[in-house]
Amino acid sequence: MHLYHHWRGIKEKHNNIVVALGNFDGLHIGHQKLISDLVALAKKVGGTPAVFTFHPHPLTVLKPEKSPPLLLSQEAKQKFFAKLGVEVLLQIPFDLDFSGISPEDFIKTVLHEEVGACGVIIGYNYTFGRYGRGTPALLEELSAVYGFELRVIPPIQIEGQPVSSTLIRGLLASGEVTAAAKYLGYYPFVEGEVVTGEQRGRNILGFPTANLNIDQTLLVPANGVYLAKVHIDGESYFGVANIGVKPTFNTNSRNIEVHLLDFYKELYGIQIKVSFTKRLRKEKKFETPSELVKQIERDVLEARAESLKNKE
Repeated sequence: MHLYHHWRGIKEKHNNIVVALGNFDGLHIGHQKLISDLVALAKKVGGTPAVFTFHPHPLTVLKPEKSPPLLLSQEAKQKFFAKLGVEVLLQIPFDLDFSGISPEDFIKTVLHEEVGACGVIIGYNYTFGRYGRGTPALLEELSAVYGFELRVIPPIQIEGQPVSSTLIRGLLASGEVTAAAKYLGYYPFVEGEVVTGEQRGRNILGFPTANLNIDQTLLVPANGVYLAKVHIDGESYFGVANIGVKPTFNTNSRNIEVHLLDFYKELYGIQIKVSFTKRLRKEKKFETPSELVKQIERDVLEARAESLKNKE
């Protein structure tokens, strides 16, 4: 996949570009449908499937107080786009100058003159340009003028509920990772390097853990204990993940620590991916470390039972 941080002259580099417009936070099931249609249309016209998106999220520039935490890191999103068949990613830095472009100029100058779009695909509620005045109706009106085919993807529903990033954020904030996965199309996850922790899991509790620092720009599920699937060098292992501040030990720093079942190798400095598949319980403060150990033993037993179900 080709990654660009500008749009100028892109039509000179790639033929018959079909472009999807959007923020694509989380690349949930609705976004995946849109990208699937993008790739299919590009194949039909013998063209190049491309995505035009922004980083940072426009709200971080226009209304920072309303800017939502992200569901995917930029690195994870790029990998996901490539996996879905996107060949060109226009990841444009969003700033106040760009926010001032009128919808009409965006269509004429960016999409037509520089990108050379022969097809445009958007979601039903997509808006663009200064003050968000650009709409699907305007794109439809100008598609004949600039010679591109427009496709508008209707809302995707799961059990009668429209899929949206806002809905998914609410579920994750409540720790409902299994429900969130229905709308994401995958289990929510974090990726990162295993760092040195305080060694309590290994030396005090008897349950060694892999510690990950939390990226403050990402929405991590609510504090609690989760059944997790940990991906390491192409292999997967079940584990018990704790998200929180370890209240039994009166710490203040929120982090993620994972105890892997039947895994005994050192992981310091290794990049791992932790998928949260089910919330086992809320985070709780125990009176003594021994009470916490007993609870962890119960968590591990429950995690083993759940892992066996998932293997069947």
